[in-house]
Amino acid sequence: MILLFVGLIVLDAWLDGSLLETQSLKRPQATIFAVLICLLAVPAQYEMAGLIRQTGGRLFISAAIPGSIALATFFYWAQFAVEPTCFLFHYISFLILIIFISTLFIQALTRGPSGTIRNGSATFFSVFYLGFFSAFVLGIRIHEGPWALLFYILSIKSSDTGAYAIGRWLGTHRLAPAISPGKTWEGLGGAVAAGAGAAYGFSAVSGIMIPWQAALLGAVLGILGQLSDLAESMLKRDAARKDSSAMLPGFGGILDVIDSLLLPAPIAYAALLWL
Repeated sequence: MILLFVGLIVLDAWLDGSLLETQSLKRPQATIFAVLICLLAVPAQYEMAGLIRQTGGRLFISAAIPGSIALATFFYWAQFAVEPTCFLFHYISFLILIIFISTLFIQALTRGPSGTIRNGSATFFSVFYLGFFSAFVLGIRIHEGPWALLFYILSIKSSDTGAYAIGRWLGTHRLAPAISPGKTWEGLGGAVAAGAGAAYGFSAVSGIMIPWQAALLGAVLGILGQLSDLAESMLKRDAARKDSSAMLPGFGGILDVIDSLLLPAPIAYAALLWL
């Protein structure tokens, strides 16, 4: 999975010129990565539909999939606008309106008034959760380049590994037993250390930022990644599920792989722009 993902990112960056920093060619950035996000949105929304169904609600797939894809790619389409900031404002505003109206329309056609609040809220939540936060992962790639994207994902996933390893080895004090009994404070410390170490090493090799700044950002991302993981654990616990699906043996589902990357993305996007 790592080799395939890194290969796609490098190929994508080579095709659009960002690998060699020849963005003066004005090619659209991150086309392959945007397509990958769109493809992942399909099984991810089906997994969300399964979780929501377990709670008694219904996710309207016909609104959730196109809605999350459209929301996740707003930075990509802004590249083609004469005034990107104005475009983003109107694009997101009208998209939210369309998603809201289409959700109510589908509810009225398929189920009438029964479960309107529950089903509508679940669909809108799913679109926002998967679409809006994914957009900032794509935004990191478009505005800061492929190395910043790899820095972000390496920091988060290293913190996941550190949390698991240290938690299994030394973990005794539960972090959030009502949400995820396996997570411990010791594991959180492992996440911070691993995230900081991976970020420091990557920045020292790539030169994308000052190493001590990278280590600090990596530590913060380690904490945020674990909180993002806990957020998805809340969804699974509410649905009485251990994993979002069995699509990826040893991992669970798509949501179980990307969960820690979602919530930290807007903060990482802002931090990388600033640094």
